[in-house]
Amino acid sequence: MEKRVNVIVRGLVQGVGFRMFVLREANMRELSGWTRNLPDDTVEIEVQGDSGLVDELLNRVRTGPSRSRVTALAVRETNLVTTETKFRVLG
Repeated sequence: MEKRVNVIVRGLVQGVGFRMFVLREANMRELSGWTRNLPDDTVEIEVQGDSGLVDELLNRVRTGPSRSRVTALAVRETNLVTTETKFRVLG
């Protein structure tokens, strides 16, 4: 079963390679969606695909790359986007 989630990641997540980490992890799982930095120093992720693989990605995001420090994750399910085929970094 497929699902799509919107995620806001708080902590030390900008300037530490976080978006590229998410891109690699999403591509390894063949997930689609995007990630971007927000002005309040958080990172936003929208990701979709097999629900088990999305959950795997979320577990990796909770840890993040070695230079990051994730303090909170806000996750909410959202509607699938049927036209999306790959994962990308915005901005």
